[in-house]
Amino acid sequence: MNILFKRDTWQEIYYSLRNNKLRTFLTMIGVGWGMFLYVSLLGAAKGMENGFNKLFSGLATNSIFLWPQNTNIPYEGFAKGRKMDLHLKDIEYITKKIPEIDYISPQSVRGNFGTPGEQISRNGKKNTYMITGDFPVGNQISKKKLLFGRYINDADIQAKKNVIVIGEEIYKNLFDAKKNENPIGKSVNLKGIFFNVIGVFRVPRGGGMENDQSAYIPFSTYSGMYNEGDKVGFFAIVGKPNAEAAIVETKVKDELKKINHVSPEDTNAFGSFNLAKEFKKVTGFLTGMQLLTIVVGTLTILAGVIAISNILLITVKERTKEIGIRRALGAKPAEVRNQILLESVVITLSSGLLGFLSGIFLLIILNVATMNNDAFPFSNPTVDYGNVFSAMGIMIFLGLVIGLIPAQRAVKIKPIEALRTE
Repeated sequence: MNILFKRDTWQEIYYSLRNNKLRTFLTMIGVGWGMFLYVSLLGAAKGMENGFNKLFSGLATNSIFLWPQNTNIPYEGFAKGRKMDLHLKDIEYITKKIPEIDYISPQSVRGNFGTPGEQISRNGKKNTYMITGDFPVGNQISKKKLLFGRYINDADIQAKKNVIVIGEEIYKNLFDAKKNENPIGKSVNLKGIFFNVIGVFRVPRGGGMENDQSAYIPFSTYSGMYNEGDKVGFFAIVGKPNAEAAIVETKVKDELKKINHVSPEDTNAFGSFNLAKEFKKVTGFLTGMQLLTIVVGTLTILAGVIAISNILLITVKERTKEIGIRRALGAKPAEVRNQILLESVVITLSSGLLGFLSGIFLLIILNVATMNNDAFPFSNPTVDYGNVFSAMGIMIFLGLVIGLIPAQRAVKIKPIEALRTE
């Protein structure tokens, strides 16, 4: 290891690299490019992961949305085409039968699923919007980012209050948003009934399960307005953390078929959307991207390290006479071998560091460019330094191993033959 602390060693490495500037530069590009790809792609994949997590933040990603449809198989004397319904009383039954369920949020809506919206007006301004009857638990399914006020609570449900939580677009259309008018406590007209605004929410562009042109009122108030009793438009069902969403989905449908006398083979009686399944596809895609990044970066680095070995072989051939003189003056084979290996490590490490710094610089630029862009699922691209240092360690190890080829060739050169070389 004394070779590392000898000034002559580093001077020789410096002159060797300086005398072959273009060759050394081109060799370093291979390894540096590999590390650059590894860092930038790994960071970009993490940025996309963070972006999707931000997009789905506040959303219960292990959710299943289930709604009633029509039967397509006659069963127990009931004809085909019978219309199904969901009821509040079904919730207690289902949760008792299926322990994998964490909670169920019942909701009913106008302005979606083929139903017309409702007109909301204030001071001569009016427009048609989506109206949802909801319980407080609904805010756990998709957490609203409130700009003003609060969401629906249990007291609103019990008292059947005429209160409303409106989206930002409704607020902008009905209130003076430019002057940041506070809408809390002020009234809007819905179906000829005055509702007090208790909250205003915002939906990030491309995010959430709702939109800014929708409003929420207590479920009890909604049922009274439309005379629906305990009928429910759809269930948002959230499974427990370790529950398999597809199994929960199947069990819920089976239990609903039993209490509604529907054939077990009927696949049309209840429709559903498995958000957990779709979210797994997204996370699987992101994981695949990260694995692909590691493979591509590693192979590129390996190709660059092999190129270093080839260049050193040429260097050894060119320096045959110099090596012969050193051997004739008493240089030991180990000293010659270590000199070549050290050159390999210096080139490899320098290239890797340049690639690493270039990749980090690119990630900083991407972070600044996408920092306030909510429409694009990309946020805070970072790299795990543990992975980077591991890659750097592997790269140096490969540089040593592959550097042994030209090093051994240098050691095998006989002093007499080397001195005769022109």
